[in-house]
Amino acid sequence: MNATHDDGYTIDTDPDRLDLALVHHWLSTDAYWALGRSRETVDAAARGSVNFGLYAPTGAQAGYARVVTDHATFAWLCDVYVDPAHRGAGLGVRLATAVRDHLAPYRLQRVLLATGDAHGLYARVGFAPYPRPQNLMSLSPDPNPSPDPAGAGPA
Repeated sequence: MNATHDDGYTIDTDPDRLDLALVHHWLSTDAYWALGRSRETVDAAARGSVNFGLYAPTGAQAGYARVVTDHATFAWLCDVYVDPAHRGAGLGVRLATAVRDHLAPYRLQRVLLATGDAHGLYARVGFAPYPRPQNLMSLSPDPNPSPDPAGAGPA
């Protein structure tokens, strides 16, 4: 997909257009859920995902999101990030909307995400709290996971 808005911002799924060094910088230094994430992990995650680059009218990358999906039943929206210099113009909503619309033809049974601070943004796109959160579980890479679910960060 490649869509340009009236203001010149473009959202594109072309993986060759991504600046993964910049994405790594954003995630590893500014995204609370990915602080310290290695470049190797960012690259591997991108290879295994559908990536959405947000580009400013100048062509510079201004944001990123990725989706892990089987294209049949399930998707996980993650690593949604808009560069601080481009925030406040609704670009996060636009990026999440593009992801939603891109996934719509697959008629997935579930599209999930985890957020610590952007519930309102995702609600504007149609996301809602999981109806039965007690049904969700996660497998921690930590051999001694915290028994306190509130201490678990987004996956």
